[in-house]
Amino acid sequence: MDDILFFNLKRENERYASGIKEAVSRVVDSGWYIRGRENELFEANFASYCNTDYCIGVGNGLDAIRLILMGFMELGKINPGDEVILPANTFIATALAVTQCGLTPVLADCDIRSYNINPASVRGRITEKTKAIIAVHLYGQIAAMDELRELTDEYNLLLIEDAAQAHGAVYKGRKAGSIGDAAAFSFYPIKNLGSLGDAGAVTTNHTELSKIIRSLSNYGSDEKYIHKYKGFNSRLDELQAAILSVRLKYLDEDNRRRRQIAKFYSEKIRNNAFILPEAKEWDSHVFHQFVIRTGERMKVQQHLAYNNIQTQIHYPRAIHKQQAYSEMKYLRLPVSELLQDEVLSLPLYPSLTDGESRKIVEVLNSEW
Repeated sequence: MDDILFFNLKRENERYASGIKEAVSRVVDSGWYIRGRENELFEANFASYCNTDYCIGVGNGLDAIRLILMGFMELGKINPGDEVILPANTFIATALAVTQCGLTPVLADCDIRSYNINPASVRGRITEKTKAIIAVHLYGQIAAMDELRELTDEYNLLLIEDAAQAHGAVYKGRKAGSIGDAAAFSFYPIKNLGSLGDAGAVTTNHTELSKIIRSLSNYGSDEKYIHKYKGFNSRLDELQAAILSVRLKYLDEDNRRRRQIAKFYSEKIRNNAFILPEAKEWDSHVFHQFVIRTGERMKVQQHLAYNNIQTQIHYPRAIHKQQAYSEMKYLRLPVSELLQDEVLSLPLYPSLTDGESRKIVEVLNSEW
């Protein structure tokens, strides 16, 4: 058997090749490449898919979070220097968006079972300067949104979803992107809904916020050369919008395949050296990553590599352990620090074959 890639992007896109090529040709022939018909169509379809009133296509997932925060600042709901609580165990973009808006990131620890932000840890970090909580749906599993909403209602805070890894996940009948006050998505190529470049979106039911975000992402302008806000350039281009419209048609089917592989791993990996991921409800998890834990990660990773199986670590350093946030190095967040030393992500994507998944299980269950 050939090497099992951690993510075979070429093979993934071959499944949609004809549709993607037709979409790209359509855009090229149109002569319109920024904020045109393809963008409008994708925004409408993705808003409908998420069951939200609005979707605004933007340049990437980081910008999506940043634009949400900037939008709420323009509405006077957040002010410079205010605090935003987010998990320590997340990709750095979540924290970067906060600091780039002149706000103060406050790190909460994570739940040892779901790896998502722990509402109890959040409660202990709320101060009079707290204005928002960012709930990251890590690895594709929706965070404990009911408990977090109780906190935001109690303290009059905003609840923002970082849904960059959770396209199509469902929480008690509600899609990721429709549960908080606003949600940020990334369409980076390896996401469950991936483009062929950088792309992102914001979803919300907040009419005024949607208008402000659309303007902010277009240099702060609603009318050419008339600038209401100090915005920047972060727009979903027509090529990526057209490609995403093709991919969106297959998202639910692809997520079903991801869950099928995840269930196979969960049922067949029988090595007591590993702690496997939990999903309270299967629909709430779309398995952007299948992350196991082990105290012998390096040895396991080397064993898999010897058997031609690629793996990755998401994430090897919590936010407060990153040089970029060295001012937070004094923090003690035991669960996040444990996870950074133990997590290992296995290959899991729709085009992974049954034979490949069987080999991964066999290698994990073998002597190493």
